[in-house]
Amino acid sequence: MSAPASRSVIDALQARRPGSARFVGGCVRNALMGRPVDDLDIATQLPPDAVMEALKAAGIRAIPTGIDHGTVTAVIGGEGIEITTLRRDVETDGRRAVVAFTEDWAEDAARRDFRLNALYVTPDGTLHDPTGGGIADAAAGRVIFIGDADQRLKEDYLRILRFFRFNAWYGAEMDAAGLAACERQKAGLAQIAAERVWKEFRKLLAAPRPGAAVQAMQETSVLAAIIGDDLGGAHRTVRLVAAERAAGEAPDPMRRLLTLVPGSQGWIDQFAGRLRLSRSDHGRLSAWANPDLPAVGAGPPAAIRAALYRYGAEAVLDRALVEHARSNAPVTEPFLSLVRTWTPPRFPLGGADAKAAGLTGPAIGEALRAAEARWIDSDFQSNRQDLQVRLAAHRNEP
Repeated sequence: MSAPASRSVIDALQARRPGSARFVGGCVRNALMGRPVDDLDIATQLPPDAVMEALKAAGIRAIPTGIDHGTVTAVIGGEGIEITTLRRDVETDGRRAVVAFTEDWAEDAARRDFRLNALYVTPDGTLHDPTGGGIADAAAGRVIFIGDADQRLKEDYLRILRFFRFNAWYGAEMDAAGLAACERQKAGLAQIAAERVWKEFRKLLAAPRPGAAVQAMQETSVLAAIIGDDLGGAHRTVRLVAAERAAGEAPDPMRRLLTLVPGSQGWIDQFAGRLRLSRSDHGRLSAWANPDLPAVGAGPPAAIRAALYRYGAEAVLDRALVEHARSNAPVTEPFLSLVRTWTPPRFPLGGADAKAAGLTGPAIGEALRAAEARWIDSDFQSNRQDLQVRLAAHRNEP
């Protein structure tokens, strides 16, 4: 918040109207909690057109990213800073809100989700807590809805997932009233676009220790509302988090998701379609669910290398760590070392070799696959000459 680019944006707004701009939300919360600040949001009493004019007057690029809802993005130093005019809700339907602009900081705070997210700080460092509980919540690690929890959720049902996400990242003890409200309103998640649900859930799973939040989601059936089945996997998520830490692996939301879903390709295809997962995310789930993929976390080096060659390091590591979380299958240090350091060799034969051996048509692919399997079984020790002999032998097989 004290960076030159941030100050330039604030100064541009203040020049238009002194006292009209404050930093708000996550950047203030994280600064109070001693957490990294990864994005900046500014709230202002200026209407959106005045924000655009103030930025342009200061030579700052202004993009009307959500101007109907009062949001303008200032682009400076290659980074974007969102500036939003103070708002109050006129109408809500659980998915989106019709808003009116206001100059009242307390009105703007009242429409936000949690007290620790409704904190504002002026350019001189003065902290404002309109709800009266945000500072204390940030200090104690409490995630508490502003006002009536059920009403906040009915305004936007995605806040159910935000409650669990913020608890996963910042909460020390889950607020019982908020948890009960999430359980009562969970059916409203069906109204939320699948992409928004998955984005929020993925952020939750990326938290350093999401296990308690996932467990609470399971106990309130909120998890079943997302996954589609009550699969009872929260305890496996906790075990996977411990396994990741022991293995020196960074938090991985996709791998953590694997502890919560069955290894059925049909189920995964349906799930990926319902939540509209990206092709990459869908592919990762499918790779883990491959029935031919072995769990070689404690296997001999040759078996580990064969699996790495056939399926790739990511799928092999996913399978080993998730099987450890599911059934306590061992994951050894030699396995982890091979996954991180081994570079798969290149198969030394190609189509030209098969043709030179007198093979034609479908026999070319069959012979190359057989030779490659033999090469893998030799722990990649068979040389090119041995493999060429194998090709020639294949030509003579019935």
